Amino acid sequence: MYRVAIVGRPNVGKSTLFNRLSRTRKALVGDEPGITRDRMFEIVKWRGKQFELIDTGGIIPDDSELIPEKVLEQAEVAIADASLILLMVDARAGVTPLDLEVAALLKSRGKEFLVVANKVDVDAVEPEIYQFYRLGVELVYAVSAEHNLGVDDLMDEVLDRVPETEVLPDIDEIRVAIIGRPNVGKSSLINRILGKDRVIVTNVPGTTRDSVDTPFEYNGQNYRLIDTAGIRRKGKTELMAEKLSVVMARKNIEQADVVLLVIDAEEGATKLDATIGGYAHDAGRSLVILVNKWDLVEKDTHTVVKLEQDYRDRMRFLDYAPMIFVSAKSGQRVSKILDLAKTAYEGGLVKVTTGELNRLLEETMRTTVRRKGEMKSPVKFGCQM
Repeated sequence: MYRVAIVGRPNVGKSTLFNRLSRTRKALVGDEPGITRDRMFEIVKWRGKQFELIDTGGIIPDDSELIPEKVLEQAEVAIADASLILLMVDARAGVTPLDLEVAALLKSRGKEFLVVANKVDVDAVEPEIYQFYRLGVELVYAVSAEHNLGVDDLMDEVLDRVPETEVLPDIDEIRVAIIGRPNVGKSSLINRILGKDRVIVTNVPGTTRDSVDTPFEYNGQNYRLIDTAGIRRKGKTELMAEKLSVVMARKNIEQADVVLLVIDAEEGATKLDATIGGYAHDAGRSLVILVNKWDLVEKDTHTVVKLEQDYRDRMRFLDYAPMIFVSAKSGQRVSKILDLAKTAYEGGLVKVTTGELNRLLEETMRTTVRRKGEMKSPVKFGCQM
């Protein structure tokens, strides 16, 4: 499929344009630079054509800090995979040294790119776009992604390059959301399942901000893995980006078919783990509990049984959810996760008839009354669904 990647330095409006073109609110948008870190994908359908659009984190080529370095690695993958690059710049800020570095990077990769000057929402700004010809292009596209100005002209240019393709059929897939506290290993588990570094992983809590989804096939079944931001206690969430990411994480829980709740084996089940699991429970989602970092726990033949009982005592309302002890680092039991997810998904499709529910309620009540020694006559029930 034809791929178009949006790249540029931080805070020029890449995610705003991504949301505008994809007609979604998938990418987080805010005034804080560096909100987007991983690659984001969406199929764009426009005037009878379609292509894959990729949003990337803000590029800082020479930054040796861990997270910017990882962001650059993800952007490099997007650039390599893309057929066309939209180099986004800030018309109000003018040409910056970072803009020149990113343009030089694209040229060194031999990639065709269009320069998109964003934030041209008043007439006074439009003359400023001419300075961007310094980036070595024949035409600069002036847009306001926020106010949808100039976007149609930009899309005309993009669509001229997109080949005629048939509309892809909808794929029957199981949506699996991975949730949990910060730094419990959600992104590492996804990378281990996929067998590649799809999402950024560091030891810094809160590295993941966007909800990053990845479609793939396993044993003939299509899945979509959704990596969500770590959910903190309300009082610990200070930055706007973190607040938005938590909102997005809860939204993804509601839209998922199956939820994987990741717990840190070293720290054990906490009150916050139970709260996060409660979000999936209240949303009526099928749930699997993953106890990660199992390789770091000293254990004997009884450790699994004891710890599982301890965890379930702390989360009694999730007693129906299967629990598996895994290690993203070593790969221990990771291969079993998707099979459990599929089983949980299929279990969630089971429908109980009114008659079956009535019989279950009657038997439950009879057992309860019998235990109290108060049963004197059969109990009748009528349940309407």
